[in-house]
Amino acid sequence: MTANSKLQRAFEQGKALKIITGLNNFDAARVAATVKAADIGGATFVDIAADVNLVQMARKLTELPICVSAVEPEKFVAAVNAGADLIEIGNFDSFYAQGRRFEAQEVLALTRETRSLLPHITLSVTVPHILELDRQVQLAIDLVKAGADIIQTEGGTSAKPVHAGVLGLIEKAAPTLAAAYEISRAVSVPVLCASGISSVTAPLAIAAGAKGVGVGAAINQLNSEVAMVAAVRSLVEAMAMQVGDRVSLR
Repeated sequence: MTANSKLQRAFEQGKALKIITGLNNFDAARVAATVKAADIGGATFVDIAADVNLVQMARKLTELPICVSAVEPEKFVAAVNAGADLIEIGNFDSFYAQGRRFEAQEVLALTRETRSLLPHITLSVTVPHILELDRQVQLAIDLVKAGADIIQTEGGTSAKPVHAGVLGLIEKAAPTLAAAYEISRAVSVPVLCASGISSVTAPLAIAAGAKGVGVGAAINQLNSEVAMVAAVRSLVEAMAMQVGDRVSLR
């Protein structure tokens, strides 16, 4: 089975796990550590910045499908030529702290431009959480019409948990979980729930209708590869348990 067919199967089974190194993370050592942890820990695929050197490095470290993220469509072409398997418009979280907003029309325009440059590659697009929920749903519908193969949700940066522990983790994930619930019922393509997701809330994302989750800071901010691998495995186990429970109830 090829890497891409394994990815497709993971989405079909509702247990795709994407480990995100960061759209603006060009630190080769940190990216390499996260990619290796994703590989060893059992993730489905990795998401790195759309940078040729990073793609070439990651390709040497793993056979997992490599997704590249950018908000500049022209960067995708070189990254795909370097070996990227799929592309992602989004992972906008790093821009919000800078005051940079992504409105619906801009995201739709980026999607159309990217599709014109790369008409056949698998394309994931993030729906900005800054939009009202009904507008997120409408944008997702429009993005699929424009050629998006996967819709990704976000919201972790806008969440303001007030509790510690498990309750705080659920509060942090609430915006992206809500988006996944609504969008998954409006589009026919897989929804990937990302931003603010942990091993506690990954099963909730699948229960809400997502076919997979994307996890970044909960992995890439850890200080050792051992801890990273353990965190990835915890996510894999949590999602497998959710899928198993769902099947057993039928």
